[in-house]
Amino acid sequence: MSLPAAVSPSAPERCVSRDSMEDYWSEVKNIEEERQGGHEELMERASMDEAEIEEAWLQDAGLSTLVTGTQSDGPAEALLSTLTRSQAAMVKKRLDNYTQTLRKRNRQPMKHVRDVFSMPDASSELTPPISPNGQIAPKLPQWNPPKVLPSCPAFTSADTNGSSSVSETIVLSFEVPYSESARAHRKGRECQDCRRIRKDDRDLPSFQIVKPRQGVTRVNDLSSEDIKKVGYISLIELTTFYDILGIEMKRNRVVRSKTRDSGIFGVPLTTLLENDQKKYPGSRVPLVFKKLLFKLEQTGLQTEGILRVPGSASRVKHLRQELELKFYEDRFDWDQVRQNDAAGLLKMFIRELPYPLLTQQHLPAFTAAQSISSPKHQIQALHLLIMLLPEANRDTLKALLEFLRKVVAYEEKNRMSLWNVSMIVAPNLFTFRGKNVKQEEMQGAVAAAQLVRLLITHQDLLWTVPCFLISHVRKMNEAAMGKKTPTSEKSKRRLLKRWNIEKDRERSEVTDLRDGVIRVHAPLHAKVSMAIQLSAEMKARDIMARFDIENGRGSRSTSRRQRQYLFEVGGNIGERCLDPDAHLLDVYRVNPHCEWVLKSRST
Repeated sequence: MSLPAAVSPSAPERCVSRDSMEDYWSEVKNIEEERQGGHEELMERASMDEAEIEEAWLQDAGLSTLVTGTQSDGPAEALLSTLTRSQAAMVKKRLDNYTQTLRKRNRQPMKHVRDVFSMPDASSELTPPISPNGQIAPKLPQWNPPKVLPSCPAFTSADTNGSSSVSETIVLSFEVPYSESARAHRKGRECQDCRRIRKDDRDLPSFQIVKPRQGVTRVNDLSSEDIKKVGYISLIELTTFYDILGIEMKRNRVVRSKTRDSGIFGVPLTTLLENDQKKYPGSRVPLVFKKLLFKLEQTGLQTEGILRVPGSASRVKHLRQELELKFYEDRFDWDQVRQNDAAGLLKMFIRELPYPLLTQQHLPAFTAAQSISSPKHQIQALHLLIMLLPEANRDTLKALLEFLRKVVAYEEKNRMSLWNVSMIVAPNLFTFRGKNVKQEEMQGAVAAAQLVRLLITHQDLLWTVPCFLISHVRKMNEAAMGKKTPTSEKSKRRLLKRWNIEKDRERSEVTDLRDGVIRVHAPLHAKVSMAIQLSAEMKARDIMARFDIENGRGSRSTSRRQRQYLFEVGGNIGERCLDPDAHLLDVYRVNPHCEWVLKSRST
C-alpha cells in the first residue's frame, strides 16, 4: 500500500520494535494454520459493476427513492435539503454516474439527475428539491446551502505554524463538517493539517475538544431512528471527505451467503443478539462475547503475553465444541477455560463472523484510512466510519476496545504494549472469511496496526456524535415535519382536534412557557412535574439534583433507584439523553418545542 508523498514510507516503521512485527506475522501464521485445519469455508466476494456500486451507495445513504423513483415517507427529500454544497455535489456525482451507467445498458433510469438537482456547475451550485412527479424540476433561483445550526461553539483554533510534532495536542472542531474544514485540498492550497507528519516519536497525537454547550452526545444517547439518519449523513460526508483528500471510496458487495441461525461461531451478530434477547431483553453485545471478555478481565489482564501467547490448539478446539453444545443450556464450565484459551476463543469468534466486525461494505474505507497522512484527518475519517457501523457491530467493537484498553493499562504486568496489542488485533479485524491472507509489506502491517492504536486510544472520542451531524438530524426532522400534510378531510379534523387538545393542556400546565420556562416531567418521582425558569448557566445536572431534593425521602432512595437523566423528547429530535453538563438554555433555543423528561437510560 502506497502512502502520499508527504509521508516517508519508513517513518512509522522506525517506531515499531522487531518484537511487534513478529507478533503481527505470528498472528497471521496462526490464522492461516487454523484455516488450513478446515474450520471455515471461504466466502468469495462477487464483483460489482458501476451501476450496482452507485445504487448500493444511494440506498445506504438513505436515498433509495432516487433509484426506485417511488414517492414515500423516506428521508430522501428532507436529507437533500440539509446538505452542504460539497455534500450535495457528491450526491449529484454519484447519481449522475448511476444514470449514465444505466443509459449505457440501454436502461431508462427511474429519475434523471436533472430531476433531483438543477445546478449550473456541479462542483459549486445546487438546487436541492426533488421533483414530486418525476418531471424535470423548473429552474429555480440560486439556492444557498443551509448553514449548520449553531449547535456548539467554535473550538479554539489549532496552532498552524507548520512545525508541530506528533505528540502535540491537536484541536478538533465538531461544529462544521470535516469536508468543509478540508476544502483547502480541493482548492489546491497547502493543508496545514497535512503538514503534521508523523515523526519518529512513539507517542500518538492527543486531541483536544471543547465540550459543546449542548453537551456531549454519545451514540447510545440518541433514538434508533435518529442514529439511522446519522448513518445516512455520515456516508455522504465520508464520501465527500475522501473525495476532497483524493482517496477513492471503494465498497465491497455484501454477499448474502447461507449462514447459521443457531450456535455460537460463524453466526451473524444480529442473529446472536436476537437469540440472546429472548432470554435477556435489551442485550446489545452477544452474550458469549461478553462472557469471554469477563473471563479474560477476571483472570487474564495480568497474564504475561495475554493475546499473544496462543492456547493449546487441541484444548481450544475442544472448548469451542463445548461452547456450541452447552453455552445456551447454562451447562458450560467456565472454570476449565484458561486465560490463553479464552483469548484464542475470543479472536476465533471475531474471525469466524460470517460478515466482518468492521462490515464487508465498509472494510475498504477503513483500509483506505490507513493511507491518510494527517493524524487529524485520519481520526476524522475513523469518526465517520464508526458512525456508519450497524448498531450490533458498533456496540460489539466498543466492548472489544474497552477490554483492549484494560490490557494495555496492565502493560507492566502482562508485557503487552499498545503496539503489541494493536499488531495482534489488526489481522483479526482486517482479514475475514473470503479474504486470503497475503504477505503484505511491513508498511501495510504497521498502517493497519496504527488504525487499531487510534481506535483503542481515542474510543471515547470516536463514540461521540459530532455536533454537525446532530444539526443535520434536527434539520432533517424539521424538513420532514414540514412535508407531513393531511391527505383527507377526516385526517385534517383529527389533526386539528389533537392540536387543540395539546394547546389546552399547555395553557393549563403553565400560563406562559415562553422566555425560557420549561416543564420537566418525572413520572418515577413523587413530584412528577415541575416548571423551571432557565438561566444562562443552568445545566441538566442542576435539574436532576433539584428533583432529588424536592422528592427528598418521600419516594425510593436515590441510592436504590436507578439514576435518572434528563431527556429532550420530540420537537426536532426523536429523543436525546442530555449530558449532565449540557446548558439547558442552549438546548431550549435550538429545540424550543421539545418535551423535557427525567427518566433512566435504557442502557
